[in-house]
Amino acid sequence: MYAERMSRLPGALVWKNTPSGIGVGPVLPDGCMDLLWNEGRLLVAGPDTRAYVTGGEPTAWAGVRFYPGTGPGFLGVPANEVRDRRVDLADLWPASEVRRLCGRIEGADDPVTALEDVALERAVAGEPPDPLLRRVVAALDSGRGVAATADELGLGARQLHRRCLGAFGYGPKTLGRILRLQRALALARDGVPFADTAARAGFADQAHLARDVKELAGMPLGELLRRRGG
Repeated sequence: MYAERMSRLPGALVWKNTPSGIGVGPVLPDGCMDLLWNEGRLLVAGPDTRAYVTGGEPTAWAGVRFYPGTGPGFLGVPANEVRDRRVDLADLWPASEVRRLCGRIEGADDPVTALEDVALERAVAGEPPDPLLRRVVAALDSGRGVAATADELGLGARQLHRRCLGAFGYGPKTLGRILRLQRALALARDGVPFADTAARAGFADQAHLARDVKELAGMPLGELLRRRGG
């Protein structure tokens, strides 16, 4: 069973997923990076460009999901270096520090809260997120094109692409597609008919919506909603 809540870290979410016997749905692209806890291991989930399906037997997971563009600052790695990957935190941080944190989380009464505490402490020690990145997300999520977004932010197209690679893991065109997918899923889960969902989310038509969902999520929209309880 999946559950999430707003984190004490502004803009972040804390979540946990425990085996329920009904299978694990795909993790869909959302522009985010996560700090993960799973069976005594700390990992980093890079930004996905396609649906990610966890292999093996279902196990309990917990995570802190960072707002798009903020993960690299907290985790200390450019997003494009971990795109479509799950990486042991010990490959990115000193191994002794990761062992200490693993012991702390494993021994906590509530490992999920302990994981959140790690993220909070990291945030205090690091640099604040670049406010320009939130403006990039806001512009693309409102449906603006790449050129209009670059103009609004006073950046050249190449500058915008370079900033997006390090912050989000991919260029602004891909980020815009992923944010549009998330808008469409939110509408469809609320019961909005697929044709209206396509129009309101910024797709050319319902066929365009169907193609993007199949490419990014790996299955048709109706099946995806059934699997995720939509």
